[in-house]
Amino acid sequence: MSDFEGQGRRSADQEILSDEVAREISHISTEVIELEDAPPLAPPAPLDKSEVRTILMSLLLTMFLAALEQTIVATALPTLGRQFGDVSNLSWVITAYLLAATAVAPVFGTLSDIYGRRVMVTISLSLFMAGSVLCALAPSLPVLIVGRGLQGLGGGGIMPVVQTVISDVVSPRERGQYQAYFSGVWVAGGILGPVLGGFFAEHMHWSMIFWINLPLGVAALALLLPKMSRIPVYHRHRKVDWLGGILLMASAVVVMLVLTWGGNRYLWLSPTILSMVGSAIALALLFVWYAGRADEPFLPLPLLGGTVAPFAIIAGSCALGAIMGLTVHLPLYYEVVYHLSASEAGLALIPLAAISTCGAAIAGRTMARARHYKRVAITGTSVAVVCGFALAFTALPLWGLLVLMSVFALGLGTTFPVSVVSLQNSVTRAQIGTLTGAMNFFRALMASFTVAAFAAILLMALGADIQLAGEHRGPVNSIPASDMISAFRWVFGAAALMMTCAMVCLIAMEERPLAGPARPPAEMAE
Repeated sequence: MSDFEGQGRRSADQEILSDEVAREISHISTEVIELEDAPPLAPPAPLDKSEVRTILMSLLLTMFLAALEQTIVATALPTLGRQFGDVSNLSWVITAYLLAATAVAPVFGTLSDIYGRRVMVTISLSLFMAGSVLCALAPSLPVLIVGRGLQGLGGGGIMPVVQTVISDVVSPRERGQYQAYFSGVWVAGGILGPVLGGFFAEHMHWSMIFWINLPLGVAALALLLPKMSRIPVYHRHRKVDWLGGILLMASAVVVMLVLTWGGNRYLWLSPTILSMVGSAIALALLFVWYAGRADEPFLPLPLLGGTVAPFAIIAGSCALGAIMGLTVHLPLYYEVVYHLSASEAGLALIPLAAISTCGAAIAGRTMARARHYKRVAITGTSVAVVCGFALAFTALPLWGLLVLMSVFALGLGTTFPVSVVSLQNSVTRAQIGTLTGAMNFFRALMASFTVAAFAAILLMALGADIQLAGEHRGPVNSIPASDMISAFRWVFGAAALMMTCAMVCLIAMEERPLAGPARPPAEMAE
């Protein structure tokens, strides 16, 4: 051995690790896993473009099913009421689906991180189709409601699992573009739902509303399952914290019932609603207490902390809540102020729904090219805030309202891809499903809360006992247009405040570099 080699070895042996390296080494997991649970020694071969296209087409079809089923039943409710001779419990046909879908969103997201995407997407689609068959064959309204709940279990699992599969197939930098496609499909399903539901109920048999899901569901599985074996595997088998999941679902169900019944079936300050609010708070606190002490909690609370996750979740939830609240209540405004028919009021919603997809597409393409990808969403939400307050403080003709609403929707839509991709980019691959499920859970709660809050605002401002949804011809026609304009100023102002909150959260959110195909510096926009 030469003197140089001896000196080099002695210096290496005597080198002291820095504090930063020592801390990093101390955090390395020492968990022992079974051999069959270990990741492959070599990564799977990358998917080619045709395989990615096939997978994305099947995912788009799957998400279209879930979006369609949320709204397709609404216009068929009068037909269902006549069919089963029960009008008082018709609202449960919609409520059962929403309750189940909201409650299971975090469950499917977490289970996809434990058992894999293929298993959970198969289970969610199978539950959805089984519920569709039960609904189509229902001999009574209670059976139909049970079938809708079963549909909701599957539909609630579709959204987080689909978004998680996208994260396995597409890099974060490219993912924003695909999120825009899925936003478009979700909007298209929501718009086509009432149209198809009314057509089937009027010109065919009402059961076609549910039978249509079977061929679409089978086609989605036939396209997706053969390619699932090619998708990289990131899940990790571990013990399932069923108690934590049950506590989380129970609290969600109670909250959704409060938002559904409050102001409709019961007064907001009635003993029933107040006791349900207390129960929801108690269940949520019990879940937090249990999650902080469980070895492997169902939803690890640290995932919801940090400099990315809470801001991304709040920003996306506020944007979704604003657009959902306006979509539900704007037809009332159109009918009273501009004297549109019900079908014309539905058409007037298209700018709000469709233009938001254009905003998502712009943000997605920007994320694939720009280093500072937050700027497009911050700019978009700022524009939405200005438009929201302009709607609140100005009286416009119909064409002016539609133009301003379109610009509002364009800015609002930029929030969705930035918040989703930033959230998924902030955690390890094995935790994306869990965090995506939690995001969908909080978004659904915020959407339901906003719809209820906007209804409460209108009722307080109008000072009248009116029906804000469904067949509201009689009482609504007696309300002066000037009173409706004054009442909706508060609604538009509330939507603007929600977008202000989204903008502040996006500004505060850490902008972490996105993994993805390298681009030459000259092509990388600032």
